[in-house]
Amino acid sequence: MCTSHDHEQGEAAQAGAGRRSFLRATALLGAAATAGVALPAVAEAADKSGRRPDTQSRRFTLAVMPDTQYLFDGPSLNPAPIEASLRYLLEHGKEDNIVFLSHLGDLTQNGAPEEFAAIGGAFELLDRKGVGYSVLAGNHDVKSSTDDQRGSTPYLDTFGPQRFKGRPTFGGAGSDGYNTYHLFQAAGREWLVLALDWRLSAKGYAWAKDVLARHPKTPVILTTHELVAGDDQLSTYGQQLWDQLIADHDQIFLTLNGHYWPAGRATRKNAAGHEVHLHLTNYQNRYFGGAAMIRLYHFDLDRNVIDVETVSPWILGRAKKGLNELERQEIELSGDGDRFSVDIDFADRFSGFDPAPVRPARPASKMLIPGTVAYWRFEAPANGTVRDLSGRGNDLTVVPVGGGSLGWSADHHPDQPGHGSLEFQGYKSPLKGAYLRTVDGAPLNSATFRSGYTIEAFYRLPADWNPDHHAWAGIVSRTGTGGAAGRTGDDPDEPLATLSLSNDREPQWAMRPLNQEGIATNWGQETPLETWWHLAVVNDGRHTTLYVEGCPVVRNPKATAIGITSVGLPWLLGGYTYADRIDQILHGRLGDVRIVSRALPVTSFMSH
Repeated sequence: MCTSHDHEQGEAAQAGAGRRSFLRATALLGAAATAGVALPAVAEAADKSGRRPDTQSRRFTLAVMPDTQYLFDGPSLNPAPIEASLRYLLEHGKEDNIVFLSHLGDLTQNGAPEEFAAIGGAFELLDRKGVGYSVLAGNHDVKSSTDDQRGSTPYLDTFGPQRFKGRPTFGGAGSDGYNTYHLFQAAGREWLVLALDWRLSAKGYAWAKDVLARHPKTPVILTTHELVAGDDQLSTYGQQLWDQLIADHDQIFLTLNGHYWPAGRATRKNAAGHEVHLHLTNYQNRYFGGAAMIRLYHFDLDRNVIDVETVSPWILGRAKKGLNELERQEIELSGDGDRFSVDIDFADRFSGFDPAPVRPARPASKMLIPGTVAYWRFEAPANGTVRDLSGRGNDLTVVPVGGGSLGWSADHHPDQPGHGSLEFQGYKSPLKGAYLRTVDGAPLNSATFRSGYTIEAFYRLPADWNPDHHAWAGIVSRTGTGGAAGRTGDDPDEPLATLSLSNDREPQWAMRPLNQEGIATNWGQETPLETWWHLAVVNDGRHTTLYVEGCPVVRNPKATAIGITSVGLPWLLGGYTYADRIDQILHGRLGDVRIVSRALPVTSFMSH
């Protein structure tokens, strides 16, 4: 940081709030780091037992350390806090799947050799363990009036390319030595950290663009000392970086910088129309020069989020000894600028430069596994009849209601075998739309599935789906009533079987087994709109399990349920009957539907 009088103190952090897992840090760890002594053998052994990151896990952590300059200021050399932070990363590397550390510059106050010798020695903790990290020069590490063509400095002597040569994560450096890039593996793919000097020259810009061009499908985290100056505000130089480098390179989705305080964030849309998240983090104005506080970026590619938190391992480690008043305020920061989540649909965000391969359609013959009694797919409009591709004669006919019709779309679930869907346009009152029914005499109409069954379907509900007009439509249902079958338990006018969607868009399998008077029901959870879903109802001859996207739901009854009661009437797709009259029609898209006369494992579902 340049001078403190240019900036205001940020919001005071609250101690002890937030993620309790940080308090698992032991007093031994912090006390040892504070004293500047080696950790006992037990802690070292824990590190050696398997700290290597899990490169396939879709959850991983990037650690960030901003300005540490006040810890390395002339005769005031205090490596204990930074050593505590680095030991913390080693200690929790496996648990939090920490894949990399980025320092954001201003490692030292004056850029002096003795200052770099001290902080360089601290980073040997990571060197000895082979942990990947990057550093970069801030304005206090070099002469601030120079750019990356400045030549030799104590910074370059300590943290130049020679230090990283041969490391698994080191990608390379510019000829100046001040600009580097680093590659790490996480979530089954490659990620790139572009660590840029305090000031880029024309050669520096050219080098950075060349690195990006040589890694066209790799998502990039850009680190530099100065970029964001405050909430939704870029510095003059930061704007230059945006204009000359970031805006035109869609791979850069996240930038990290220090220099200014308090912490802040900005979001900008790049030339491709995609959001870039730009984050400022710096704590040198806080107690003990920030005490080498670290920020942890927890990536979760399943939840499509980055959860961010800020903690001081040095203070955490001292907690058991008793903290002073200022330490109690700094143990963990929980203000909005220091603890937050960033929502990113990673697949969508990266699709512009690394589109996910589209799964090709699979031949219908591949879906006709042993026991298949019906298989329908919609790769063309339904012109009156949809053939049963199993060859068993369970063909479907279109039944219009109130002048309604069926549309067709190439839209489909990404894991659907057939690439197409029928668009149902049902409406409750007045009833309108169209649905499909099996032809009279179809073998499926009389099948009771005593030995078990699997019913699968893909569906998607549109944004205008409204429970007042569209709830309780059937995806797949069997006509005939409980009363007609002599089963009067529960409501005798309900159909014999229906896989329907409730007013809360919960899939429900409600049917009358051969061994029960009443209705057996399986319930799923709410399924969001404008999303494709795969449903499977599996009965093994005794029990029924409903699956959503291959995952069993919580409300699967334990009672024995054998077969499905039949009175020989048709099955419907997209329709639901009550008292043997059509009562509701699906409003949404329906993809492939398959019925098999045995229980299938999840690995045999159409979505696999």
